[in-house]
Amino acid sequence: MNTPVYLDNAASTPVDPAVAALMQRLLQSPEGTANPSAGHAAGRAAAAVIEQARREVAALIHADPGEIVFTSGATESDNLAIIGAARFRRRFGRHLVTSAIEHPAVLESCRALEAEGFQVSYVAPDDRGRVAAADIAAALRPDTILVSLLHAHNEIGVVQDIAAVGALCRRHGALFHVDAAQSAGRLPLDVRAQCIDLLSLSAHKLHGPKGIGALFLDRERCRRVTPLLHGGGQERGLRPGTLPTHQVAGMGRAFALAAQRLNEDPPRIAGLRDRLWRRLATIPGILLNGPEQGRVCHILNVSIPGVDGESLRLALRELAVAGGSACTAETGEPSPVLRRLGRSEPLALASLRFSIGRQNTEQEIDFAAECVHAAVERLRALAPAEA
Repeated sequence: MNTPVYLDNAASTPVDPAVAALMQRLLQSPEGTANPSAGHAAGRAAAAVIEQARREVAALIHADPGEIVFTSGATESDNLAIIGAARFRRRFGRHLVTSAIEHPAVLESCRALEAEGFQVSYVAPDDRGRVAAADIAAALRPDTILVSLLHAHNEIGVVQDIAAVGALCRRHGALFHVDAAQSAGRLPLDVRAQCIDLLSLSAHKLHGPKGIGALFLDRERCRRVTPLLHGGGQERGLRPGTLPTHQVAGMGRAFALAAQRLNEDPPRIAGLRDRLWRRLATIPGILLNGPEQGRVCHILNVSIPGVDGESLRLALRELAVAGGSACTAETGEPSPVLRRLGRSEPLALASLRFSIGRQNTEQEIDFAAECVHAAVERLRALAPAEA
């Protein structure tokens, strides 16, 4: 068994070999070198590579290629969607709705808008992390211009009913933004059927490279947002800057592979997730964070009473697992999401997020379970922690 066993795919996934090969070729070729905005032959070839990637990204979510704007990642896409749409539509209202357990890229964007005079309603989830469409509906006001919601939660994996929320936003007249960084390639996405107006995507969550993402903007309902950056006219003037051809192509290839494997990968990964939970569930007192059903295939989050969280993670050096989201890992604070779901501070600190990828095997899952069992037994014997 090669260690550490990598089970932190919600933070970032290994680059697929086919993606890496394409990027390597482009880094050493004229179309990868040239600026896609240049008018010469190499520049036109680079632009063609980017348009192919745009088609591949659009195909996974059933959008038109012209509705895809490339960004540096899902965080920038979230910021551009929320802040850009709110500023562009402020003459129609200054109220937004989101949930209290969104990704920091969404919550911090909303707080930035509050500093500009916008108002935001933060809808509370139930104790399993589900956000009811009825509660979103109750938060809507005549001046609500935007609703933003995670499709699949990055810490606990709960899947929200975005189609229901999208339908009510469509009836109300508010734009609907969805962060699909964790769900793209793992759950079916159809921006038309699910009434999504803006959708954020990330390459490195789906076996593509870091540093590249995309934002879908419905060409009929949300043709434009106020740009956050200023410079050239790239990406319809919404996201200026020279596009990194090799990274864009890598994202396109990763999304094309995900589309090809959509009927294969999620069921297999869900099987590995359930296998891991069956083995961990025999640990006395262990708690599942999030719902038993209605979770994205790759995420399993548990809290283990009777152990110190930091000691537990240090004891699992043969595994690459997370104690929470990658975006809050450096704070040392308990997960705000788990605290909102009712976990005590010690339990929130003694949580583990396992996230499984295309590359993981049954042998790795069984090894991981054995490691956790051994670590918990040893730590509880040495110094039982407060629950």
